[in-house]
Amino acid sequence: MNGYAILENVRRYRGIASLYRQTAAFRPGQSWSLLEQASEWEARALSELEAYFATRTDHAALAA
Repeated sequence: MNGYAILENVRRYRGIASLYRQTAAFRPGQSWSLLEQASEWEARALSELEAYFATRTDHAALAA
């Protein structure tokens, strides 16, 4: 997967997490579940970012 696709996934995942947080604000009875799901989407975004930078670091090391 190229860098652009990874960063696009990060954007999507963070957008989804944001929607879960917004929904939690309006549904107090479900807020814990919704916030947990938001946290899971943020973790996916972080994982994608880590993969992106690991790939860039690997390419930089090979070029040196």
